[in-house]
Amino acid sequence: MTLVFSGGQMSSSVVTAGLIVIGDEILSGRTKDVNIATTAQFCTDLGIELREVRIVSDDTDAIIEAVNALRARYRYVFTTGGIGPTHDDITADAIAKAFGVDLPINDQARAMLEARWAESGTPATPARLRMARIPVGADLIVNAVSAAPGFRIGNVHVMAGVPKIMQAMLEAIAPTLEGGRKVESRTVAAAVGEGAVGDPLGEIQSRYEDVKIGSYPQMGNTHVMTYLVLRSHDIERLERATADVQALVDRLHAEKNIVLPKEPYA
Repeated sequence: MTLVFSGGQMSSSVVTAGLIVIGDEILSGRTKDVNIATTAQFCTDLGIELREVRIVSDDTDAIIEAVNALRARYRYVFTTGGIGPTHDDITADAIAKAFGVDLPINDQARAMLEARWAESGTPATPARLRMARIPVGADLIVNAVSAAPGFRIGNVHVMAGVPKIMQAMLEAIAPTLEGGRKVESRTVAAAVGEGAVGDPLGEIQSRYEDVKIGSYPQMGNTHVMTYLVLRSHDIERLERATADVQALVDRLHAEKNIVLPKEPYA
């Protein structure tokens, strides 16, 4: 999938976001979520820091609480799920209550849906018209896949849970979002376990509070690898921290007579 971001603006400040995944089917394990990873990559590509993800049930109070908490905390909030035609699709109702507005059938949304239904000979039933209910004051998010729109109200972007539709909605809103400072990353591969790098890596982290350093062990068939991932907005600081981490790894390899394997995951 190619996401088109033309038209979006970049900022020198940090832009943050939160994601709310809505649905009993996610919490029960019946449906495997893929929208978290999609949204995380979308935000990263735009220079937006996705700082929190909540998964909540199809419960009005739970949705309201999550929406109100995250919209006060982050620049952008994205929600997925619960805007379909069935009785348990209550996200629009909950969002309207969170903002204290009515939820009427939106004329533009209805026209978009009826145009699609006319093409396929689908009747406009009361259940299907539920998808045309939009909170007062909200703007529509175009759905190029199935026509049923999402919507944006305040800083909250309400999108479908079906991955293909959700991706299309992300493409639609991308030009309207302001990105922040781009986060760059560097990876250093160490052919040792986490225990060998833990203490000295913590010392390096203490000297680079503006660089996030993560440690990710990989257990292969023939050897252990630990990938040290560094992330920062400040490229100069990132490069300096990476050089220090690389020096640490080189020293550990030399002490243990380790040669970095050609196939790290083998």
